[in-house]
Amino acid sequence: MFSSSILLQILACAIYGNWWPMLSALMYVVVPMPCMFFGGGSTQFLTSRDGGGWIDAAKFLTGASTVGSLAIPIILRHAQMIETGAMLIEFTSFFIFICTVMCFHRASLDDDW
Repeated sequence: MFSSSILLQILACAIYGNWWPMLSALMYVVVPMPCMFFGGGSTQFLTSRDGGGWIDAAKFLTGASTVGSLAIPIILRHAQMIETGAMLIEFTSFFIFICTVMCFHRASLDDDW
């Protein structure tokens, strides 16, 4: 699923001959970083209510980078740097990426795996 998301990112750029939408692919690298640095590589801290300053910072950074993933194509479209079709392909790519993360989170919660 992740590879199809990256493929859609590349197609959004290649079809319209404009590589500005690749800026949102940068966020794919930034989104898991708080989990790796502050959560110990686990996504379980995102759904827990307890935590401290570092856990809250990781939740904030994860949310901010997720919003940034949606905001970059919108801002680029508003500035007329990309076409509407490229923006819609970016949103589809982001939806597939989020589904991949949710599947990974669900699989990591199960002890049977």
